[in-house]
Order: sequence, then structure tokens, then C-alpha cells
Amino acid sequence: MMIWQWIGLAVFSVTLLPAGIALLTGRVPQRLRPRLEPMRPRGLAFLAFYAAAPLNAIPRLADASSLTTLAATGLSMVVTLAGCIAVIVATQRTRVTP
Repeated sequence: MMIWQWIGLAVFSVTLLPAGIALLTGRVPQRLRPRLEPMRPRGLAFLAFYAAAPLNAIPRLADASSLTTLAATGLSMVVTLAGCIAVIVATQRTRVTP
């Protein structure tokens, strides 16, 4: 079962972490900029989604107590919710009102 924790941590580290950093720093190809505006909130959302992976995996991989694992899982849900809110706010900012 631990192999899935390592695989998930590796996949999220390879996909979401670089994308979040690129969006946060504004290093995005010119052709994608109009679709990704505003980039900073979206980058923060990607990093929040990434943070859920280590928060879930590391306590389990370290054989932490069930209370610690439960607390880390709850914190990862809060961080993921914050990322969802950041995406919603970023999407609402880009909508054009007639």
C-alpha cells in the first residue's frame, strides 16, 4: 500500500509543483497567457492542490500515529478547499460582464 503513496507523491511533484511555480512567477508561454489570466491566483491554487499530496503521504510514510495522520488529512482538505476558492475567485475575475 505504501507504493501508492510514493507514486502519488512523485506524480504530483512532477506535474502540479512545476506548473504552480510557473504560473506564480509568470513564466508561461505567450499563447497560453490569455487563457490563464490571472496567473498568480491560479498558481497559488495549483500549489495548494500540490500541498495536499505531501500532507497526506508523509505522515503515512513516516508511520505516524492515527491521530497525526487524521489531522494531516484534515489540514490537506482545508488547503485543497482554499485552492478551490482561489480558482473560483480567479475565474470570476476574468468574466466579462455586459
